[in-house]
Amino acid sequence: MTVPRQKQLTDTDQVRAVADAVLYEGYLLYPYRASSRKNQSRWQFGVLGPPGVAEAGLGEPASLATQTVVRMLGANPVIEVTLRFLQLQRRMVQRRTDDGFETVPELVVAGRSWVGWDEAVECSCAFSVAVATENAHGAAGVAVPAGEDSELLDEPDGTVAGRLLRTRRAVRATVTVEVGPIAGDLARVGVTVANTGDTSVDADDAIGRSLIGAHLILAAAEARFVSLLEPPADAAAIAGSCTHERCFPVLAGDPDPAVPGEAPVVLVSPIILYDHPRVAEQSGGDLFDATEIDEILTLRVLTLTDDEKAQARATDARAAEIVDRCEAMTPEQLRALHGVLRDPDRDPDRAAGPIPDVPDGVDWWTEEADTSVRPECDIVLVQGVPVARGSLVRLRPSRRADAQDLFFRDRLARVATVHGDVDGETHVGVVLVDDPAADLHEWFGRYLYFAPDEIDPVPGVPVQPSRNEES
Repeated sequence: MTVPRQKQLTDTDQVRAVADAVLYEGYLLYPYRASSRKNQSRWQFGVLGPPGVAEAGLGEPASLATQTVVRMLGANPVIEVTLRFLQLQRRMVQRRTDDGFETVPELVVAGRSWVGWDEAVECSCAFSVAVATENAHGAAGVAVPAGEDSELLDEPDGTVAGRLLRTRRAVRATVTVEVGPIAGDLARVGVTVANTGDTSVDADDAIGRSLIGAHLILAAAEARFVSLLEPPADAAAIAGSCTHERCFPVLAGDPDPAVPGEAPVVLVSPIILYDHPRVAEQSGGDLFDATEIDEILTLRVLTLTDDEKAQARATDARAAEIVDRCEAMTPEQLRALHGVLRDPDRDPDRAAGPIPDVPDGVDWWTEEADTSVRPECDIVLVQGVPVARGSLVRLRPSRRADAQDLFFRDRLARVATVHGDVDGETHVGVVLVDDPAADLHEWFGRYLYFAPDEIDPVPGVPVQPSRNEES
């Protein structure tokens, strides 16, 4: 049965940020121009096509389905189901003529270029289902109507030069929820989303009637969802019975240390994620091409010519926002995109010291071995002299070095990192002091590596911070 929609009992801002990244993943790819070949075929993820189009080779399958596990905590556990997706909106550029308007590939008005493009409109629906009873059932219909809008394009003197004509096809779908089986305080909950719109006769019509970037946000009241990746022991069996079709459910929001493996919110994503996914705080906004390569894409945007940037702005308002945001970034914001070292198991106040020995009986691939080193502050003794990040050394490549390393014989280098490998060997990463690109190599982590017996500490020279650190 369905019950009136209730207010979610959790802050959804963080969940919504990840969901938005999922919604627009692949929406528009670098170089963000309609003319780019990679932007001629779009909507890669979470597309639910009209019935029959997948079988006809015209589009994507019509449904997605998932099963999750809920731990009931109160007498009236409820799940709020939110479906979110994009509806395609076709934008045509039309020039003003004596007889009305005619469609053209491109139109320049008031110094700004406009081109035809497939935009998207965000759509969502939500309803709640009580889950305390076995075989409880809930359903909701989604009906997004067709539509047409126009926007006049005026020259500076007020003359109408053309217009943007935006059209949308109708989209219909159903969302169903089924509860069961129930084992003690644990219940398996299945959710299915199916496109129920009119079938299509061609691929163009099929994508226009599809749910694009479709995903679900499930929020529990008086209940918690159980992780399907790392379920608690008492939920392992029922979690292992869950099946999924074209989606991947993960716990969302901040983890609660008091109840590991459980959370009040689940994100059902068309993209494989881990539990509690987050958008990095350093990210200034969507780039539609995965949230983990912001730095690369930002730098690439900054290399575009003015004409290429104008073409990107003409393609889509979101592309224009990307270009404007990248151009406005400060050096500090750009540096922040380079990433940060995160290891919650390490003591950030640990003083620099020799590389710790891996305890006997500890395998090299385990967490205990992995967290025993810190290349940025570990020390190795060379000829009785401590060598660490910032130390100056003279390179003495041995006969086991390759030909390229031999070119660096007697060169002065600055130590950047000290590494221990799985065989118990130590490697010192360095950059050449007289290399004009030394700071760039250090910034990217592109080091030359030598064994401790292939370097000589430079006596009387204190540890020098890199110029990157000084800035």
